[in-house]
Amino acid sequence: MHAGLLHSMDDVDLITVSDSDQARAEEVAEVLGAESGVVEEVLAKADAVVIAAATTAHSELIMQSVEAGKPTFCEKPISLDLESTNEVVEHVRRHQGRVQMGFQRRFDPGYRAAHDLVAGGGLGDLYTVRMAGHDPEPPPEGYIAESGGLFRDFSVHDFDAIRFVTGQEVVDVYADGSVIEFAIFARYDDIDTGAALLRLESGALGILSVTRHNPLGYDIRMELHGSGDSVVVGWDEKTPIRSLEPGMRPLAGPGYSRFQERFRDAYQLELAAFLEYARGVGESPCSVEDAREALRIAVACDMSRAEKRPVTLAEVG
Repeated sequence: MHAGLLHSMDDVDLITVSDSDQARAEEVAEVLGAESGVVEEVLAKADAVVIAAATTAHSELIMQSVEAGKPTFCEKPISLDLESTNEVVEHVRRHQGRVQMGFQRRFDPGYRAAHDLVAGGGLGDLYTVRMAGHDPEPPPEGYIAESGGLFRDFSVHDFDAIRFVTGQEVVDVYADGSVIEFAIFARYDDIDTGAALLRLESGALGILSVTRHNPLGYDIRMELHGSGDSVVVGWDEKTPIRSLEPGMRPLAGPGYSRFQERFRDAYQLELAAFLEYARGVGESPCSVEDAREALRIAVACDMSRAEKRPVTLAEVG
């Protein structure tokens, strides 16, 4: 997907694709009319690097790219643990690396409008933020085994979004979860259903619900309620939820089938922003420090679920 979006951009002259499965890299390159090569070749010839590998490869590839002096985009997260994440953050600082992390909701028009509304004072005093995240179906077992769990894998996007939209830090969390429908998650001490209560600096409360299964499709929403306005992000004709109120129309057609469909425009805007950043324009729109803060919230949620207690962010890292 990332290679395809870059291929569609007029100011990209050449794409070179690399993968641990070199046959796959060659296949993608052939479809796009691009080139393929090993990582070292990519780093040697590229003006900028986009990392969309498996999470376990992110930290090493970021450090290699930064050492090569390349502006670098990397899909979330840096790593699944704070120790290696901190190592990468320090490495980027030490080499004065230019890195943008891939939290695409920052570029979604709805989330950006919410950010601008809050920043401009139009929402007034923030009371609550409600976030819902529902996958259409669970991932395969191989993915579950290495995902890091529901909060670190899936909800980390919500944790970045609440920081981005509200401009506030999370100060403490209380989280819990269950395995209700898919027993495979229990094998990896993971959950298929979760919830978290997040307290922000101002005292406003964030409320997150998240599941690995929604029979109607991929559902991502954020509601913000304040003294001056009440708004929702992610509510349109393809939002996969239906109203039972009399007279309300059913869904016009299928809901969003997967995240690539729901956030396609956001991914394109995100990569366009990276190209500008790679040219030296402005600061990173999502820094390695931002990625670390989202992970800290996820780690706090995991601690809270395991220990059945509220956890302050001061306890984490």
